[in-house]
Amino acid sequence: MGMPVMRNKVSLSLLSDDPPSRFLEKSVLPLDAAPIHVKTTGGAPRTSVLRNPNMEKLQKGYLFPEISIKHEAHLKKYPDAKVISLGIGDTTEPIPSVITSAMAEYVLALSTPEGYQGYGPEQGQMNLRKVIAEKVYPAMGIKESEVFISDGAQCDIARLQTLFGPNVTIAVQDPTFPGYVDNGVIVGQTGSADEAGKYAGIAYMRCAPENHFFPDLSRAPRTDVIFFCSPNNPTGHAASAAQLRELVDFARRNGSIIVFDTAYACVAQAGGLACLSTEEGRDAVRRVVGVYKDNARVLVDTFASLGKEVYGGTDSPYVWVRFPGHRSWDVFAEILEKTHVITVPGSGFGPGGEGFIRVSAFNSRDRVLEAAARLKKFLA
Repeated sequence: MGMPVMRNKVSLSLLSDDPPSRFLEKSVLPLDAAPIHVKTTGGAPRTSVLRNPNMEKLQKGYLFPEISIKHEAHLKKYPDAKVISLGIGDTTEPIPSVITSAMAEYVLALSTPEGYQGYGPEQGQMNLRKVIAEKVYPAMGIKESEVFISDGAQCDIARLQTLFGPNVTIAVQDPTFPGYVDNGVIVGQTGSADEAGKYAGIAYMRCAPENHFFPDLSRAPRTDVIFFCSPNNPTGHAASAAQLRELVDFARRNGSIIVFDTAYACVAQAGGLACLSTEEGRDAVRRVVGVYKDNARVLVDTFASLGKEVYGGTDSPYVWVRFPGHRSWDVFAEILEKTHVITVPGSGFGPGGEGFIRVSAFNSRDRVLEAAARLKKFLA
């Protein structure tokens, strides 16, 4: 029999006589939702609301939560271990005071009648958009009306995929940031994955040391949308001007759209004005970036001194290390077990990343030096 659900009091665990994978777990009904009816059997609420069938195609959990699970398991096994994370690309250096001071001044002004503002412009403050156009794209003819401020690249990738819809073909570098593929799967741009982890409907553009991390576009199929990340995450390779011209020419010939992801160029609004508008702000940002670049050099030198094949670390905070004949997750697990250092398995970025690990320079200098010492002892 049907039972009306109080919208503001019931948390549903969606169960069904049909296979559970067909249904979407939902925690709390929105307060303004219309009442729905669910069946009850043995006190357990049931509903027949179907979830997005494309979710079935996703092969496994998102890469970084999987690493977090393994991190937690490692700490349970070794509760006194001093784990150093060179995994997720999260910053560790304090934000320069010239930026936080500007943000604080803006926030404090919201407590005054003169400084209070409600909703801001939907594409971001125009004064910041103007500065970005002038300082970040000075010779490209980019207008402030073509710049928008968002809540981050992850969300923007999903929005772009929604904008393009399910009826487009996409191409990605292999390896590359997994968000392009995962969002394409969810939107419905792909078929199922094969045993190698490649999804039908996606053109995987192989980027390896053997081709200088740039795909052979003469052999690449025509696709509607090309996702291209440079400096690349995870390989750290930055495409040359000649390579980018080749990519643009290829897209023009085929009528393709390029989504060009220049990672780590994020700007917050009040702080963004502070770091872009003055030489003091630009110098402060350069100093912080310099810490991570120096860390990357330490890591590159460490792996190179051990005879490892190592790439990246010059134009990005990521170091890409090859371990021939070994699976990425096995290398990750052994390094974590023996050194208490977290890296990222290269296979998490696509089939082309198998046999590699990504090592992040995002940590303090002391911890990077300690991690380098542990790695030298283990790998020597």
